[in-house]
Amino acid sequence: MSGDPFSSERIAPPRRRGLVARVIFFLTRRKIGKVPTPMRVMAHQPALLMGYARMELAQMKMSRVPGSLKALASIRTSTLLGCPY
Repeated sequence: MSGDPFSSERIAPPRRRGLVARVIFFLTRRKIGKVPTPMRVMAHQPALLMGYARMELAQMKMSRVPGSLKALASIRTSTLLGCPY
């Protein structure tokens, strides 16, 4: 954590990350290249992080929309919002 109040690293990491958080962080890094700040914040409350992960998995399993269209929508949304991942 730096002393700069405008730094993107203002949130201290949890003192100890459990197995679930480590696995989720690993999978997230593998998929998008980094762990977004909201996930790092949720790691302070493992039950919240687990609930979020379950929601993400449920959304990925939805089959009403083809996977390629989901990917295209995700890329377009990221582009419109200026999100790097």
